Amino acid sequence: MRRIFISVVLTLALLLAAASDRAQQSPGAAAPSKRQDAAQQPGPPPQEPAPTRQDQGKITQVVNLVDVLFTVLNRRNKLVPDLDKNDFKIFDDKTQQAIRYFSRQTDLPLRIGLLMDTSNSIRDRLKFEQDAAISFLFSVIRHNRDQAFVMTFDDEPSILQGFTDDAGRLRDEIVKTRAGGGTAVYDAIYDACEKQLSHPPRPPGDQPDVVRRVMILISDGDDNLSNHTRSEAIEMAQRTSVVLYTISTSTQWIQLSQTNPEKAADRKTHLTEGDKVLKDLAEETGGRAFFPYHVDDLDQSFQDIGDELRNQYSIAYIPTNYLSDGKYHKIRIEVPEHKGYQVRARRGYFAKATNSAPPNSNPSGSTK
Repeated sequence: MRRIFISVVLTLALLLAAASDRAQQSPGAAAPSKRQDAAQQPGPPPQEPAPTRQDQGKITQVVNLVDVLFTVLNRRNKLVPDLDKNDFKIFDDKTQQAIRYFSRQTDLPLRIGLLMDTSNSIRDRLKFEQDAAISFLFSVIRHNRDQAFVMTFDDEPSILQGFTDDAGRLRDEIVKTRAGGGTAVYDAIYDACEKQLSHPPRPPGDQPDVVRRVMILISDGDDNLSNHTRSEAIEMAQRTSVVLYTISTSTQWIQLSQTNPEKAADRKTHLTEGDKVLKDLAEETGGRAFFPYHVDDLDQSFQDIGDELRNQYSIAYIPTNYLSDGKYHKIRIEVPEHKGYQVRARRGYFAKATNSAPPNSNPSGSTK
């Protein structure tokens, strides 16, 4: 009996061991998963795979919100700063749009590109140009808030001083400029938008698109060397949400004391072909063209630009007729109850094309 009992016990033990081995080899067994194994290992816990670019797009790309900054002037070309949302109507390709957001923009951080023509054609006016530009920068740039860069252009554009909030550094570079060479206006605009203003320094803690991108172009407008065309320069400015203010140097500036008060012709009235180019550049991007005759007019032009930058409106809307076709869409803003008021805004935007890489983070003026 004792031998039989021992034999039974040994048999049962062998059967249990075999069953245990089969359970461990079975795919349905409760074996530790890879995630559990990793959790038992020393070191940081395992991380989920990072979202793909497509996944990130689904999260961050919301709607095609078009944001337009603009100014309003009365019949006397004076700023009108006290209008409300209900005073405006906005049209996208002739279709009226509902205004989603409206505000008065009086304190946006500025990102300014100052482009100075240093070609031979303005040699005798360069000193006036330098003095007025320096005075403007000292009056407008606020330390730790606004930033500007200086670019000169003759045969080709050249950055003298990159973005800085130090007006003294900008002044030191401006006074070094010398005139000589041809005039590549369109290349200068294109490069300044693409390489500088498309991704300007962002304010601490703010979103990247809450800065005012401005270009001030001082030139006679007579381009004779650019590789880019005028339309390409305008398109790049529109795609990067840059507003151009142009100041003509086509007149031989004189001191006010040199003016004959009996001759009304002492004021500049005739626009040259270059002046018309400057006017077109400004109007297509929502800016303003200035044609100073006296040196005092030059200072006033800069002062008017500074005033406009601090007295603007912002309208944002979601186009009901939006198509991701990469095409140009016209914008029109009206003030129907105020006859004689002029709205200065960019004339349109380029819709973001499907499966295309835009040249900047905000090609159509939309926010994210």
